[in-house]
Amino acid sequence: MALSYSEISAITHKRIYPVLVDNIFTSNVLLQRAKKKGWYERKDGGEKILAPIAYATTTASGWYSGADTLNTSANDQITSLEFDWKQIYANVTVTRLDELKNSGDAAVINFVKSKMQIAEKTLADAIGTGLYNAGTTANAIIGLRLAVSDSGTYGGVSRTTYSWLAAQEDSSTTVFSLPAMQALYGDCTQGSSKPTVICTTQDIFDSWMNSLQPQQRFIDKQSADAGFQNISWNGTAVLADNHCPASHVFFLNEDYLHLCVHTKEDFRMEPFQKPIDQNVSTAKIYWTGALFCNNPRMQGKADAIA
Repeated sequence: MALSYSEISAITHKRIYPVLVDNIFTSNVLLQRAKKKGWYERKDGGEKILAPIAYATTTASGWYSGADTLNTSANDQITSLEFDWKQIYANVTVTRLDELKNSGDAAVINFVKSKMQIAEKTLADAIGTGLYNAGTTANAIIGLRLAVSDSGTYGGVSRTTYSWLAAQEDSSTTVFSLPAMQALYGDCTQGSSKPTVICTTQDIFDSWMNSLQPQQRFIDKQSADAGFQNISWNGTAVLADNHCPASHVFFLNEDYLHLCVHTKEDFRMEPFQKPIDQNVSTAKIYWTGALFCNNPRMQGKADAIA
């Protein structure tokens, strides 16, 4: 049987670089945008999240002259979208033996702190993916694939019955082209209200970049300062988001997006507890919230681009 250690390895410390390097988690573009742009909103309760929306103009209006009879009839103009709170957690479990091993001079990197950081990143990564959910996972937040759609039921309202809740959707464009993107961008624009960010996959972002002349490749400084590669196109930042589903481009007007987070459950960590029959410590990190859009018709997506 061969010896486990040679002369050198038996009497020489291994050199450990004192930084925990992230080899798993990808960038969280849209979650960072929500926090920087102010649509990551902390709220303190409620059975459900209600989003009041105006959906009709006043019918009793018009030109008149002198003593003409004026219409005084009322019409329904306001309703509310309804969303449930959604919950997510990440677990942190540490054995006492691992704590003992990672103590004193041998603890180059704090083991417990590292486990907590990984759990927090796990939650953030899951939320970043959840922002694009199609609403088909019962316990997950309802994401952009349903919010930015021209079909289905959203917030309890059927788009088949109420077309004013439909977003701008292009399912026919299969090959990336700037004219197709411009057409969809225009569909999402009314006066000065226009998309404030465009999120897509890395492959489509690369196609976008290659379609522009070098002198057109402007950079959105705010996104660049956050560390995200981007193009400024029509004055709007185009970003590659690793959480974005394949073949999709989202044209988002963030004035109408809200990531509602409970103030008492925003990455809350419970104290470590020990079971009576194990020498381990366990804690959990919790998050509760919901994503909603209160003006889907100002949003757009292309979902079939190869």
